[in-house]
Amino acid sequence: MLSIGIVGLPNVGKSTLFNALTKKSVDAENYPFCTIDPSVGVVSVPDSRLDELAEFSQTKKTIPAAIEFVDIAGLVKGAHSGEGLGNKFLANIREVDAIAEMVRIFEDDKIIHVEGKIDPMDDVEVINLELIMADFQTVIKRLGNIEKDVKRNDKNAVAEKTILQKIEKVLDGGKFASSVDLSEEELKIVKGLHLLTMKPILYILNKKQGGHNLDEKEDERYDELIKFFEETGAKYVKVDAQVEHELQDFSPDEKEEFKQTLGGSADDIDGLIRAGYELLDLITYFTTGVEETRAWTIGKGWTAPMAGTAIHTDFKDKFIKADVINWKDLISAGSRAEARDKGLLRIEGKEYIVKDGDVIEFKI
Repeated sequence: MLSIGIVGLPNVGKSTLFNALTKKSVDAENYPFCTIDPSVGVVSVPDSRLDELAEFSQTKKTIPAAIEFVDIAGLVKGAHSGEGLGNKFLANIREVDAIAEMVRIFEDDKIIHVEGKIDPMDDVEVINLELIMADFQTVIKRLGNIEKDVKRNDKNAVAEKTILQKIEKVLDGGKFASSVDLSEEELKIVKGLHLLTMKPILYILNKKQGGHNLDEKEDERYDELIKFFEETGAKYVKVDAQVEHELQDFSPDEKEEFKQTLGGSADDIDGLIRAGYELLDLITYFTTGVEETRAWTIGKGWTAPMAGTAIHTDFKDKFIKADVINWKDLISAGSRAEARDKGLLRIEGKEYIVKDGDVIEFKI
């Protein structure tokens, strides 16, 4: 299962958001480093298509797609050199597939900020610099480790050194390793280093009901942040972690009604989960029947045999063909038999690229 690590400076609302995401109790006290070991929660991906298919099939059991969120303790300046338990935290970030970088965009004197002021762009720069410096150290160390093989003119070592030097130059200039234009082969070579700045990042802007939210007034600090996102093509969502936490046990309708009375403007937790799912370049296909309707997670561009491995690894080698239909077409047809008669149910082979929303029955 793919995972997203929630990172940020202390006291920006990470653990509160994690509680809202997973309904799993972790400490969220108003002081730095209350979360020392990462907490992990498996979160279902909201998908109305699954519910409609389950109703269509009168299914006994419904299983949504899932994604893992990891609550990682707060970073501080100097984390790459061990400040504030930094080495441990950076190691935890290294293990996740993507980063959700949480930034506080509200002012509230009752909630301490580790830097003593609210400046979201400054927070982003502190965190990103720590990630860059950690990667810089990793690259320098790796260059030293392969130097003997380079001197022996080992072909693989020479190729790796060239790639690492390109990445080193970019990191030294204060940019992410992901900004280096690398081929598929070159990416494979550096994949084992688990560079932090090669991971996709979703920025989460945390608001507070009743607080001074920078996005709700003309504030240069917020404008500067949005300009950075636009220039870098970064993805971001806005949430009110505390409200989401307080409403976690409410029904969707009750949550929506309560939020409207508050008058705040923020994405909900479902929107955040979907954004994380998209960040990892994932899509969903479905299997449905009386016994079970299930959403399966795969990467974009996967062929039918590869998609089958989500169900069982044997499906790739034993794949013969697959019956495929778009979920909407299946429901509108009224039954599989009717869909087949209308030519909506197709037989696809090994080269078929699975599309988001496909309903598939594999033949092995």
